[in-house]
Amino acid sequence: MSQKTLLAALGFGALILAAPQVHAEATSCGPRAQVLAELAMRYGESRRAAGLASNQALVELFASEETGSWTITLTLASGLTCLLVAGEAYEALSVIPGSGA
Repeated sequence: MSQKTLLAALGFGALILAAPQVHAEATSCGPRAQVLAELAMRYGESRRAAGLASNQALVELFASEETGSWTITLTLASGLTCLLVAGEAYEALSVIPGSGA
């Protein structure tokens, strides 16, 4: 992914975020291990879901059921991890088989 594409993705993520940012003081990008450690230590967030984007970047959802905070990250093959969007009022949902949800 080029820097231009990454910046566009981050800009789009910022536009999606209409609610106040929970992690406003956090750095936007950094080494994966450092970013994940910060999410765990500062906010008590752990990984709840993951998937590969069409560009083979790893997209992950981190959240804390205790505080309700959540963060979506994007990790490139280089190991650079960026915070795309963060919020509050996280709620884990159960999928009922055959419900279409």
